[in-house]
Amino acid sequence: MMTLDSGNILLKPSHRRQVNGWLRRSTRLGDSIGDFALNIDMQRTGRQCQVTARVHDSAGDFICRSRQSDWRDAVRDLARSLSNRLRDQRRQRNVAVA
Repeated sequence: MMTLDSGNILLKPSHRRQVNGWLRRSTRLGDSIGDFALNIDMQRTGRQCQVTARVHDSAGDFICRSRQSDWRDAVRDLARSLSNRLRDQRRQRNVAVA
């Protein structure tokens, strides 16, 4: 399950579809781990945009943050770091089971 709180950043429906596309790999990885919940908060402060993701899954909980000057760059950076962390969690879980 994924929830997106855009805060004080105005996102058009096409922007929301873009964000969902960028996070598609992360949601697939999280679903394969099990008990996956992803909460994304977006906040603009001055010229900076901060995107925070809180992840809960059966392997553990963690938080990822990205701060960039553009919301698109921040979400892309966040999606990249989320997929890396989830891939590492899945790898560690497979090693622990074997």
